[in-house]
Amino acid sequence: MTRRTRHLAAALLSLPVILASSAALAQQKSDDATLATAAAEAEQQLHQTFTNLQFDDFGPSPISGPIYQASAGGRIIYFAPKSQHLIFAAVYNKDGVNLTALAQEQGAQRKLKVIDPAKALAIGPAGAPTVIEFTDPSCPYCQALERFWEAKASEGKPVRRLVYFVSVIHPDAASKAEHIMCSPDPQAELKAVYSGRVPATLRQCAQGRKKIEEDAKTVTAIGISGTPTVIVDGKVLTGFQQAELEAFLDRHAQPKAAPSAQR
Repeated sequence: MTRRTRHLAAALLSLPVILASSAALAQQKSDDATLATAAAEAEQQLHQTFTNLQFDDFGPSPISGPIYQASAGGRIIYFAPKSQHLIFAAVYNKDGVNLTALAQEQGAQRKLKVIDPAKALAIGPAGAPTVIEFTDPSCPYCQALERFWEAKASEGKPVRRLVYFVSVIHPDAASKAEHIMCSPDPQAELKAVYSGRVPATLRQCAQGRKKIEEDAKTVTAIGISGTPTVIVDGKVLTGFQQAELEAFLDRHAQPKAAPSAQR
């Protein structure tokens, strides 16, 4: 084979590679153009659908593939398995309805159906606004919530608490809760334990153990994953959300009587 023939053969062999590279480049340009067109159309649709929304820039997100919805401890989260993203967000439809909040409310209503008020430790006056509380005697945020309830009661804003104990998070929670329920005055003993006054010897009794076992079944059925968890007006609040609780108390506050006219 002559040198010229060898050069020609090499050129012919490299031709498919060049053609393939050119085709790939052309395909890439086409894909980029398609994505740019799709982004422009999406931006225009965002303007048209949410006319009051102002935003500075617009572009692709790191999320790809379908997105799924899950409920975790009363909170709605979203998961994109393709890009492996966990999303904490509020989803609105074109009419401005918060679909995330709606899903949370629906979940709370389902949970309320499995709660038996007769099995709760009731604390507070019967005529006060009612809250459902899942608590843990060893949880510092539960102890802070207890101080909050006491402060609000002293301000003239008492609540009727239906208390259920969560005993799967801290190893000594079940024994403390049983001690509270076995005491002559469970309400007073709960306040003592939550303030840190835990006796060296904890009371035990069959009735107290039964209460803890029943509460554990309720906790599992509802899916409580954190303490405190408070349900107010059908809304599940995970953690000590003081602002939400203040708003709840304000909504249910009794109007003050108008002062009598001076004669």
